[in-house]
Amino acid sequence: MCGIVGYIGEKNACPILIEGLRRLEYRGYDSAGIAVLSGDKIDVKKATGKLAALESAIESCAPEGKIGVGHTRWATHGRPSDENAHPHTDCIGNLVVVHNGIIENYLRLKEELIGKGHEFSSETDTEVIAHLVEEAYNGDLVEAVRKAALMLEGSFAFVVMSSDKPDLLVAARRHSPLVVGIGSGENFLASDIPAFLPFTKKVYFVDDDMIVALDRSSASFMTLDGKSVEKELFEVTWNAEMAERGGYEHFMLKEIHEQPVALRETMRGRMSSENSKITLEGIGLTDEDIRRINKAVVVACGTAYHAALAGRYMLESLARIPVEMDVASELRYREPVIDDRTLALVITQSGETADTLAAMREAKRRGAKTLAIVNAVGSSAAREADGVLYTYAGPEIAVASTKAYTTQMMVIALITLYFGRIRGTISPDRDAELRRRLWSIPEQVDLFLSDYEAVINIAEKYHNIGGFMYIGRGPNLASALEGALKIKEIAYIHAEGYAAGEMKHGPIAMIDPNMATVAFATAGRTYEKLISNIQEIKARSGDIIAIAGRRDEIINNYADHIIRVPETDEMLSPIINAIPLQLLAYYVAKFRGHEIDKPRNLAKSVTVE
Repeated sequence: MCGIVGYIGEKNACPILIEGLRRLEYRGYDSAGIAVLSGDKIDVKKATGKLAALESAIESCAPEGKIGVGHTRWATHGRPSDENAHPHTDCIGNLVVVHNGIIENYLRLKEELIGKGHEFSSETDTEVIAHLVEEAYNGDLVEAVRKAALMLEGSFAFVVMSSDKPDLLVAARRHSPLVVGIGSGENFLASDIPAFLPFTKKVYFVDDDMIVALDRSSASFMTLDGKSVEKELFEVTWNAEMAERGGYEHFMLKEIHEQPVALRETMRGRMSSENSKITLEGIGLTDEDIRRINKAVVVACGTAYHAALAGRYMLESLARIPVEMDVASELRYREPVIDDRTLALVITQSGETADTLAAMREAKRRGAKTLAIVNAVGSSAAREADGVLYTYAGPEIAVASTKAYTTQMMVIALITLYFGRIRGTISPDRDAELRRRLWSIPEQVDLFLSDYEAVINIAEKYHNIGGFMYIGRGPNLASALEGALKIKEIAYIHAEGYAAGEMKHGPIAMIDPNMATVAFATAGRTYEKLISNIQEIKARSGDIIAIAGRRDEIINNYADHIIRVPETDEMLSPIINAIPLQLLAYYVAKFRGHEIDKPRNLAKSVTVE
C-alpha cells in the first residue's frame, strides 16, 4: 500500500518526485522520503507524517539532480519514524531502495546479512533489500537486483538507485503494482499511473517476477531467470485533470458525482441501447463453459465484497447459478469445494489486492474458471484471470470507494443477463425489462445528484449521533453493510449493518434515542416485512431515516426523515441506493471536520495480507 515513484531524465528530479508522491499520497500516509543523485553522492531526505512534513523539511535544502526515487509509506514492519521511512540505504550509502510489499523472510535474511558484517539502521523489512543488492553488486546493478530478488519471499515492488550508475534505475516486481512511464528524454517508475500522468500517457505494465532497467531513453525487461522480454506499450486514455478534484472540495465528492459517467462508460460497447443484446468481450468463457457452470464462488474484500453480495441475488435469481460468498482472506484457509465446473468471480478495484489475488490463484489451482471484475487495466488480477471485465470507473483517488462500487454492481448485472440468456433461465420479457431498467440507471443517478439537499440536512442533524444502524433485505442487505462501512471509514462513528429480519435476534437491543437507523425501504418482495421492522424500532424510540422510492406514500407514516430515490427493479436498486449512502457518510464526516479523502489507518489498495 506504499507509493513509489522514480525519475530519470534531464530535469531536476526533486519537484517531479514530490509531485508524483502527492498524486500517490492516498497509498500511504505515515512517512515520506526522496533520494536524489546529486553529483556523485545520493542525497536522502525523509520525514515522519504526511507529505507536507517532507516538503517542509526540504524547503530550504532540496536536493538537486536528474535521477531520483521517492516513497510514501504505510507501515507494516517498524513503527512510523524517520528511521523507518524510505528510501533505505546500504551500509555506505551508495545504494538506495524504495519498496512496496512485505518481505516474509526478512528476519532470516537480516540475520544472515548481519553475520556477514552488514549494519542495519531501521526496523523495516525493506532494508534487507538494500543490503542484499549491496552484497551481490560487482558493477552490474541489474544482475545484483536480479540476484537479490531471487532471495526474497513475499510481495514486492522495489526500485534501486546507485551512486556509480547515474544513468540507470533498476526495479523488480512480485505481487505488488509497478508501472513504467515512457516520456521524451525522460522515463518514470511508479506504483500507479497518476504519479507521472502530467508527463506521459505511454505506459508499460510490469509483470510478476520481472526486472526493469530504465535509462533516459529506454526501458528493458527481463524475467528473474534472466530471459529478455518484449513488452507492449499502452496508451492511457484518461488525462491528468481526471485525477484532480475538478473544483470539488474532496476527491470523494467528485467521484460520487462522476458515477453517472462511470456507469455509462461501463455499459459502453456492452449495450448500445436499452433494446440491444449484451456483448461481453474479454469474458474468457464460451457459451458451453457458461452452460456447464454449476456453482459460482465470488471472492472480494471490503466494499467489493458488498458489491458481490448484491450480485449474488442477481446471479441466483436470474442466471440460476448457486453462489458461495467468500471474504478473500478466508477462502484459501479452508478447503473449498471447487472443480472445473466452478466459476470463480473475483472483484477488486485495483486488481492488486493481495488476499483477492491469493484466493483467485487458489481457485484456479483447484480447476475453476476465473473471471475478474477490475478497474485497473493491466493489473495483476486482469492479467492472471481467464477472463476480465473492466469497470471503466477511471481513477479513484479517495480511499473510500464510490464509483468503483457502483460500476462493479453494474458489471455483475451485465454478466447476469448475459448468462441468463445463454443458459435459458430468464424469459425474453424479463430480460428486455431489466435491460431497459439497467440502461436508465445512469440517468436516474444523475437525476438524484441534481438535488440531494435532504441528505445534507439529515447529515447535519445526525453528525453527532452516538451510532447508526443500517438495515435492508434481499439485495439491499448489501446496501446496509456498505452504508455502515462508509460511516465507519470516514466519519469514525460506530455503525452496524444488518439484515432487517435479524433485528429481534440481538441488534434491537442497541436501539435508543442516540442510535439512528437508516432503512433501505425501496420497493421489493419483502417491503411489508421491512415496514414491520421499522415499526419495531420506532416502538423503542429509535429515529428512522428511510431511503425510499419517490412515489412511496406508505413510508410517510413511519419514517422521521425520507431520502427519495428514483424507482427501479429491486435487483438493480443497490446501484441507485449506493448514492445516498455515500453522500450521507460524506456529509456526516464533513460536519465532523474529518479529513475525508485519506481517513486514518486506511490506504486505498491493500496489497499486503
